[in-house]
This record gives sequence, structure tokens and C-alpha cells, in this order.
Amino acid sequence: MPSRHRLLCTAAVVSVLLASTATAFDENDWPWWRGPNRTGIAAAGQQLPVEWDEETNVHWKVTVPGRGHSSPTIVGNKIFLTTADEEKQTQSVLALDRATGRLLWRTELNRGGFAEKIHSKNTYATPTVACDGKTLYVVFPNHERLQLAALSLSGKKLWEVDAGPFHPQKYEFGYAPSPLLHGENVIVASEFEQGYIAAFSRRDGSEVWRIPRTDNTSFSSPVVAHIAGRDQMLISGADYVSSFDPRSGKLLWKVKGTSKATCGTIVWDGDIVYASGGYPETQTIAIRADGSGDVLWSNRENSYEQSMIASGGYLYTVNDRGIAFCWDGLTGEEKWKHRLGGPVSASPVLAGDLIYATNEKGTTFVFRANPEEFDLVAENQLGDETFATPTICGGRIYMRVASSAGGERVETLYCLDEK
Repeated sequence: MPSRHRLLCTAAVVSVLLASTATAFDENDWPWWRGPNRTGIAAAGQQLPVEWDEETNVHWKVTVPGRGHSSPTIVGNKIFLTTADEEKQTQSVLALDRATGRLLWRTELNRGGFAEKIHSKNTYATPTVACDGKTLYVVFPNHERLQLAALSLSGKKLWEVDAGPFHPQKYEFGYAPSPLLHGENVIVASEFEQGYIAAFSRRDGSEVWRIPRTDNTSFSSPVVAHIAGRDQMLISGADYVSSFDPRSGKLLWKVKGTSKATCGTIVWDGDIVYASGGYPETQTIAIRADGSGDVLWSNRENSYEQSMIASGGYLYTVNDRGIAFCWDGLTGEEKWKHRLGGPVSASPVLAGDLIYATNEKGTTFVFRANPEEFDLVAENQLGDETFATPTICGGRIYMRVASSAGGERVETLYCLDEK
């Protein structure tokens, strides 16, 4: 497909998503996990920095209290983050001023009830905030349940519901999926031995539908894409790539693929969806999302923790070990692979023709989305720990990193721009 045609299709998909979610934001915002189009692709035409350090191209930086892996959600003049104080066992939502990083408010939503065990790479504030332009939607695991809450943009709690149980017995790795907005609903996933996906009214938190997702422990966030003429809620894990009607939870189709456990969010290009995972098997798979069950290709590579980038007919990813790949999206032909250095947990973000990929040690590799060759543009360091995926919007890059250089772990949010 010519690149111009792809750009028009992408714009159409974004328009459908914005309309179906009744949003009030523009291309300068990043309202939820993986950005406005839910694919990790930033708005075109931004003038962004490609090089930085602790001082260079830093517009501002602020200390973030507590610990969390949620990405910055940005709408209007505010930035929203979740965070947890593990010693006090509190979970909170923070709002920062977009221009300066100044803390505007902090709303504590839970105290106590933290799981005794979670994975060393996880936190008690991992899901990213979702915002429809007027209301914030957040989910926290505590007291062996999922707490779903809605807040105003000024930090007032509007409603709160018990979304259902979350108490995995086999793999006590903690919780990760971000809330998903579609139409008048907010959708949450809770995948463990007695798991489910459920939708709640954004107006008052009343339950709309619920479907079982049992006998598996998985961590992927569901995503809605307009593919093959309809909205489809896509998720991997439980040994299948599955599509559901986001309005009712009805299964549309499922294809055997990936593994029992995945972490990455599904991506798509045209009518092809791509999934990767996981544990115990490993696989990357391309499926035509028209309900035909047509598997176009698969291989034994996997991006377990990371989501991928599908753009221009090609699929890009950086796996857990820090190896970057580019495949032909239609055939699966490997165009190149290159070892960046890992390990990696954060997902890459595409801005223009550049991919920004950050490893767990705080190193961000900037390379071109070029299927012909691997082309490294820059390598940058901030702090010594990064698990949160960066947010790129409004000509700036927002990175949540941590440093233990002084013997005490401190989280910092950086706002980077080209000076």
C-alpha cells in the first residue's frame, strides 16, 4: 500500500476512535496507554529532540513521589500519573502542570491491602490513566480485588466500584493492564485463574457486561481497533489471539497463537493484527482480522513485555533482551535485526520516522523506522532505571525514570524538548 494511502487510513482510524470515545482532546495530547490512536505512534510533524542527558534538552524535571510504571497521560495543560507508596501501602493519582511540572494535586484512592508478592519488575501502580477529556479513569489492584475509579480533572473522586477479584495463586506477579475507553464504557481486564474482562459505565460505574477469561495468568491491555469495517476489542493470551465486540463482549473470532501469558498490547496495520508473547511458548504472529482465521505468518521470536510498532507495511519491535527487529508485515520476512542491549520492558514509540526505545537501565536508543537497514541516530541516558513507556506529544518527550545513584531510589519525570 502506498505510504500516502496508509496515512489516510491512519487518520481515518484515529477519527473513528475519537468519535467512538466521545473525547475532548487534540493531537497535542496523549490521553491513554499507547497514545490517541492506541498504537504507540505519535502525531506527525513534531520537532523533537534526538539527543539529551541530565541537562541537555531538558525543559523541566520533577521528583515523582512513590513508585509506579504508568506512562504519563497528558490532556490539555495537565499530566496525570499513578503512584504507590509501598511502605505506607497507599495508591494515588497525581496531576502535574504541563508547562512547569509543578504538582497540582494528589488524590489518594486506597490505603492497605497490597499483595504480599509481585514480580520484582512490577509495581502497585503500573496501569496508565485513561482520560476522555473530562474524566480520569484509573484501576488499582488491592485487597485481592480491582478498584476502578473515576476522577474529575481537578482530582475529585466521582465514583468508585469493585470491578471484581484479582488474586492469582500460580503466578503472583502483580497487575498490569490499563483501562480501555470505548463508547460510553470503561473496560478492564483481570486475567488469572478466575479471570474476566468487564465493562462499566463511564457515567456511574455500573456494570455493562462481563466475560470469563479463566485458567490463565496474563498481563496484556485490551485495545479497540476499527478493522474490517467494525470496532474490535483485541487481546492476546490464554493461548489465543481474540477479538470481541467492545459494546457487548461477544466473541467475534479467535485464532490459536502466542501463548498462555503475554504482556504487550496488540497492534495492527490495515486489516492485519500482530501479537507477540510470551510464556511458556514464544511466538510473533500476523493474522488477518476479518474473522477468516487466516494466519499470514508466525515465527519463534517474542516481545513478551513490550508492545510493538506496525507502520508502513512493516513491524518493528525490541524484545526483552534488547534486540531490535524489522519484519515485512505481510510476509514476515526478516528485514534486519540488531542488538541494542537490554533488558527491555518499556514499549517503543514512533514519532515521524524515528523510533524511541528505552531499556531498563535508562538508555534510550533512537533509530529510524527504515526497513532497508538498521540506522541508529542517537543513544541517550537518563537515570539508571526505566520501565515506563515514554509519552511523546506537543513537540516534547516525557520520560518517567528512576535513579539510585545516591543510595536511595528516586523517581523523576523529565520533560524534554529541542532547545
